[in-house]
Amino acid sequence: MATETRPFNATSFNAYLTEDKRLMGVRCRACGMLSPEPRPLCRSCHSRDLEWHEFSGRGELSTFTCISIGPVYMVEQGFGRNNPYCSGIVTLEEGPRISARILGVDGNNPQNIRTGMDLVLALEEIDPEHPSLMFRPA
Repeated sequence: MATETRPFNATSFNAYLTEDKRLMGVRCRACGMLSPEPRPLCRSCHSRDLEWHEFSGRGELSTFTCISIGPVYMVEQGFGRNNPYCSGIVTLEEGPRISARILGVDGNNPQNIRTGMDLVLALEEIDPEHPSLMFRPA
């Protein structure tokens, strides 16, 4: 499906991640607001004049948490009380923030995880069955 014709929804967002290997969000043509989450309406000026925008996939860790009781598919991957995983808020290089799983850090030793650390999108790790954003230290 052509970029211009994909609807601004989670299905399209996930298709960009899993099929096209790109982090796409939306840009409002009226006010320029960028949003990494797909939405059919600008949250700033409420315009519907939007276009898809490709983000660089680089950012920094703003805050994080280590999760030891996760959803079933994470438990099936071996995560749990003795092997927590990290999730955080990533401030993208372009400015907006988005929630993502943080790879390459030790959830058992959160004192070694630093806010402000540079991150890059980990497209190769995305599971098409459970697509979600994942970043790793740059």
